[in-house]
Amino acid sequence: MTDRLSRRRLLSGSIALAAAVACPLCRPAEADEWGYRGEHGPAHWGHLKPEFNTCSTGKLQTPIDLRAPLSGSRDLIQRDYKPMPLKIVNNGHTIQVNAAPGSSVTIEAERYELLQFHFHHPSEHLLAGKPKSLEAHYVHRNAAGKLAVIGVFYDPGAKPLAAFEPIWAAMPSQEGPEREVPGVTLALDPAFPVKPRHFRYQGSLTTPPCSEGVTWIVYAQPVAISLGQAQAFAKLFPLNARPVQPLNRRTLLVTG
Repeated sequence: MTDRLSRRRLLSGSIALAAAVACPLCRPAEADEWGYRGEHGPAHWGHLKPEFNTCSTGKLQTPIDLRAPLSGSRDLIQRDYKPMPLKIVNNGHTIQVNAAPGSSVTIEAERYELLQFHFHHPSEHLLAGKPKSLEAHYVHRNAAGKLAVIGVFYDPGAKPLAAFEPIWAAMPSQEGPEREVPGVTLALDPAFPVKPRHFRYQGSLTTPPCSEGVTWIVYAQPVAISLGQAQAFAKLFPLNARPVQPLNRRTLLVTG
């Protein structure tokens, strides 16, 4: 019993650290506090804990259905992702890769440091009412502590996405602490679409505490992965996607 308690505390500490990277301004939620099904599922998040209240009362929630956007002025988005070691964790809700310092995205002259990226199956955003097989969220933070998340869709194609092969090979099947995979360097640019067309809106985190004030950019063109890659992730996480939320009075822009 003592060993089980010690292991649980160790895992909780690792999960809290991973959550803090995902949302440095929020109090992290432990893996057993919420989920995607049943009484701990998305419909109940706002009532599980007082600090999760925004999940049910917020008016700027993510994800949304990306449909009927307004044409916006051309956004200046420049990614500057450096080669990075593979630091990977199964935090109980997803597979997450924690970024080494130095990679960033510049959005309209504002620099945001890449903190981590993780995956959802099926996609959390819908594209004109339809989900994609997988969606990655690349989470960034600027000097003022504000978050910007870039979403990329992935759908099965003819061959595996080589940029993801090291991640898929190292994916932990069980929840546990972060580990660095020796001798592996990631290059992320091939994991992004060639076409620049993207949606932009103001939203929230898609997991508790669902904090708002997050700038969202979601590319319209899916990137091809193999059916095997899609199935391997779905085997670990059959469902880890929050349902779409009302747009309310927000403006959804599309550029590119």
